[in-house]
Amino acid sequence: MENLISLVNKIQRACTALGDHGEASALPTLWDSLPAIAVVGGQSSGKSSVLESVVGKDFLPRGSGIVTRRPLVLQLHKIEEGSREYAEFLHLPRKRFTDFVAVRKEIQDETDRETGRTKQISSVPIHLSIYSPNVVNLTLIDLPGLTKVAVEGQPDSIVLDIENMVRSYIEKPNCIILAISPANQDLATSDAIKISREVDPTGDRTIGVLTKIDLMDKGTDAVDSYQALLNSSQVYDVTLNEGQILEGRAYRLKFPWIGVVNRSQADINKNVDMIAARRREREYFNSTPEYKHLAHRMGSEHLAKMLSKHLETVIKSKIPGIQSLINKTIAELEAELTRLGKPVPADAGGKLYSIMEICRSFDQIFKDHLDGVRPGGDKIYNVFDNQLPAALKRLQFDKQLSMENIRKLITEADGYQPHLIAPEQGYRRLIESTLITIRGPAEAAVDAVHSLLKDLVHKSVSETVDLKQYPGLRAEVGAAAVDSLERMRDESKKATLQLVDMECGYLTTKRLSSLLNEDPAIMERRGALAKRLELYRSAQTEIDAVAWSK
Repeated sequence: MENLISLVNKIQRACTALGDHGEASALPTLWDSLPAIAVVGGQSSGKSSVLESVVGKDFLPRGSGIVTRRPLVLQLHKIEEGSREYAEFLHLPRKRFTDFVAVRKEIQDETDRETGRTKQISSVPIHLSIYSPNVVNLTLIDLPGLTKVAVEGQPDSIVLDIENMVRSYIEKPNCIILAISPANQDLATSDAIKISREVDPTGDRTIGVLTKIDLMDKGTDAVDSYQALLNSSQVYDVTLNEGQILEGRAYRLKFPWIGVVNRSQADINKNVDMIAARRREREYFNSTPEYKHLAHRMGSEHLAKMLSKHLETVIKSKIPGIQSLINKTIAELEAELTRLGKPVPADAGGKLYSIMEICRSFDQIFKDHLDGVRPGGDKIYNVFDNQLPAALKRLQFDKQLSMENIRKLITEADGYQPHLIAPEQGYRRLIESTLITIRGPAEAAVDAVHSLLKDLVHKSVSETVDLKQYPGLRAEVGAAAVDSLERMRDESKKATLQLVDMECGYLTTKRLSSLLNEDPAIMERRGALAKRLELYRSAQTEIDAVAWSK
């Protein structure tokens, strides 16, 4: 069970280090879901003395007016007997304080660093961990004391500001309220009870502490009323009355009230040891007839043990809900981080690499569309498989190849004198005039493919997640891709029309002959030389035969 408190302590420190103080924010907060004990009380209620009694050390700032101006998250860790006590601050992780006077000074200095040397308040908490054999494992949040008037140097809104800060902590359902009220004052005026009732009307989360019991006037009726309050073992009602405290309204508490006896101002001035003060407190309850039978559940030591046990119980009951919240929030944060994309690198090389990676991602998505991994590429195939053939079929070849048109072209090819066999030129004109009509559907097919590719570019840009993070890069990539398609469309049209023209410009036998025309004189010379060469070779053969026979 003690490990549960240590676990919550670690999470609280991590929250503070990462800026999660439970304040209203656009980011999810884990701090609000963690069980904690918030110490609430008015000025001069003995709140600081109760905390020092629980710790067993004199370490909190003291003075007039508002002394606690920032929440103090006080984490107590029990260590082995005989070990030396020390303290650590979260903002000074590598420094140990063994002098608790220095701890008090550091609390004051850290408060001034956040608020300045004015009397302003801040909701940013200070984390203090104390390791001692004289404490129980416990975490308490000391909040600024409630006040009714602003002192010199403070704005008029300070009263409401403090009240709102305290309320922001104790209104959370996982917060246990430790309400500190002085027994020598009428509970009807208790600031702690008043604000606790507002946020916890059933009293299920509130633990009442009565301080300064030893200072009550024994001649007043209030003694009997408070004794009845402390003696109660059923429902713990705070009923308010002008004369005897008991009257009309009731505020029910689930847990018994606990009385404590703090050091007097004279003891503080004399630096009376806190351990000695605890001993005197025990002696007071054991020796005072009115409280002797309640001594086992009175005093700061019992208060610390009861709070530790109760905090462990609450943490244990809340762990499943905290786990569920953490798992849900992790999924939400990961999803949003994925949507936002990776952070921009600081150096030029990193930025260039990121741009190249994003462009490669876009290129792969575009390729997937063409290859059929993603939808869209089938429409391009449809242009060549259906649209172009359908357009060719709609061409009026029957009109071009009608008998009337054939007769006309052949007659024109005859010229001024008719031929026995129709000349080749007429057939060529007939074929060329028919093939030339293919240019229109061919250009239309190129335009259709170009339009589909542009659509796929826009679709690929929208599907590239990283481009959503950078609107400027998204526009540049889209524009560059469209510009490339425009250039390729012009080149494709040129190549397509060349193919059509090549079909129109086929080579005939006559055309081939005309291409190999040769000078007649050269042809005649070649024939004469060939005949003379034959003569000389024949003579050589005859002479060789006579010579060998001799």
